[in-house]
Amino acid sequence: MAELDLALHAKQTTAFESTATEILYGGAAGGGKSHLFRVASIMWCANVPGLQVYLFRRLFDDLYKNHMEGPTSFLALLGPFIEGGYVKINLSKNFIEFWNGSKIHLCHCQHEKDVLKYQGAEIHVLLMDELTHFSAKVYRYLRGRLRLGGLKVPDAFRGMFPRVLGGTNPGGPGHNWVKGGFVDIAPPLAITQMPKEEGGLLRQYIPARLDDNPTLLENDPNYADRLAGLGNAALVRAMLNGDWNIVAGGALDDVWSDRCIVPRFPVPPSWYIDRSFDWGSAKPFSVGWWAEADGTEVILPGGAKWAPVRGSLIMCGEWYGAKAPNEGLKMSPRDVAKGIKEREVKMVESGHLPNLPVPGPADNAIAADTHPGVPTIEKEMLDAGVKWTESNKKPGSRKNGLELLRSRLRESAKDAPESPGIYFMEHCRSVISHLPVLPRDERDQDDVDSSAEDHDYDMVRYRVLGVKRITEVKPLRM
Repeated sequence: MAELDLALHAKQTTAFESTATEILYGGAAGGGKSHLFRVASIMWCANVPGLQVYLFRRLFDDLYKNHMEGPTSFLALLGPFIEGGYVKINLSKNFIEFWNGSKIHLCHCQHEKDVLKYQGAEIHVLLMDELTHFSAKVYRYLRGRLRLGGLKVPDAFRGMFPRVLGGTNPGGPGHNWVKGGFVDIAPPLAITQMPKEEGGLLRQYIPARLDDNPTLLENDPNYADRLAGLGNAALVRAMLNGDWNIVAGGALDDVWSDRCIVPRFPVPPSWYIDRSFDWGSAKPFSVGWWAEADGTEVILPGGAKWAPVRGSLIMCGEWYGAKAPNEGLKMSPRDVAKGIKEREVKMVESGHLPNLPVPGPADNAIAADTHPGVPTIEKEMLDAGVKWTESNKKPGSRKNGLELLRSRLRESAKDAPESPGIYFMEHCRSVISHLPVLPRDERDQDDVDSSAEDHDYDMVRYRVLGVKRITEVKPLRM
């Protein structure tokens, strides 16, 4: 049998030989993710008869160009085996079949509903190329297809399968769940036993940078210079260093700064206080409580004085209804309303707010009468004591809202703001985590990617687009 050239570099070898069974490999551009996928799948298929490897990318065109074309593609790597008749490539059914019954299935999953095509699949190895391009729901579903069935695993590979290997750079609609699920849970290279509700596998993040791929550095020594010349500092950090604390080319990362995060302080009685809301059931809902400054000076913890420009918005509380990244609590509208009221009473009783907020803007979809005879979400919440005003959904409001938010963030970043800014109290952790890494829509750079975790962004946008409804605040009785 002919020999194949399947060499791996040191960091790629670390991933290939790892005892972890759920691995995220990558970070920076040029770390050798795709080559690792191809070599690993070929090696495993050659040594484990009957192994079924499923390689996913969101779009099939991208999958084909990345893995089936070029000097290190499957076709090139498997050339001697193809010529010898040991491997056959079926392009009509999109799989690569080995002499021992093992297969590499070339798959795509552009939409969440596409996962149903793999409902009956028995996946032994799941490879997810550009993992942040997928939703957490798609990933969990496909991971749920992992099972050995009747596969006989040789002793040398026992315990390695079933197995997941994902590769990606920072950014994309799935940035938050990938970062939270792999990058943030433990130090790099540490192996974590996940609980059964998270799949029960041994999870590991293996960071890979450009200097972990000496072949690319040798063949294209100017590649790093081109990355450094991308222009956007955040984009350079993401692509060159694999920095997960920003998102490459995001909607807000270039205007976000630590200056928009302020300590928690008691809101003055003269400030206008309301709330905004983005509904979600299967997806998260987001409630934000806002104070609009009137020029009154406040004393921050530690004694510093601060007088935000009149009209500045300060987010002074949040409730993000999620049980996992981009997965909602499936609470009823009445229960959400009750939770809102309970939190508002506590904020007043603790002195955090001087009085109960007035109704603010919510997603207009809550008023949709989609089922005749069944109360709307708005009606159910109103019956439970929580009222909302309409949000601005006029033509162009999505793009206008993004630009208005960007303008306010620019003001917040200045030493001496001249116009109203926007600020977030430091305990509002969800919105502080999500906004800086919110990606733009690849098809429309003037809008955000609505497939990303954008629920608290929508809540913020509704408030930024809103107008103050009253000019004089009168405390509401509890």
